[in-house]
Amino acid sequence: MPHSFHKLYHHVIWTTKHRAPIITTKIEALVNESVQTKIVNLGARSIALNMVSDHVHLLAELPPQLAPADFMHDIKGCSSHYVNKFFCENNFYWQTGYGILTLSAEQLPAVTKYIANQKQHHADNDLIDIFETVSEDSNETPPSATPSTTV
Repeated sequence: MPHSFHKLYHHVIWTTKHRAPIITTKIEALVNESVQTKIVNLGARSIALNMVSDHVHLLAELPPQLAPADFMHDIKGCSSHYVNKFFCENNFYWQTGYGILTLSAEQLPAVTKYIANQKQHHADNDLIDIFETVSEDSNETPPSATPSTTV
């Protein structure tokens, strides 16, 4: 689309199977490497990526020809395959589904900061509910997620 202007920002959250707290430092490095590589291969741009023991946050700019559902299918598939290939011997899985929010350019600094500080937000229980939601099913929202006014 050479004659089109687009800025399509997405904040995506996805979890381990059953929200199992299994993302170790080693798994985090493998997920990070595989996701960053896949993002480039898909023609998208990674803005922020961080994770805690049971879920991942990604802020990315997608090209208009890449449907968010296809993007997430590819990201989750390649990262679980990569972790299993190099570390977990087919015992690492993502939960079905994900949460996704679209953002304006003005929201990028605050959301980037929120993602960068994920581990501290969780340690302090200073979470923004909508940023931690992966499904409309309330069972998919972590019990510690409470509304907050700080990002």
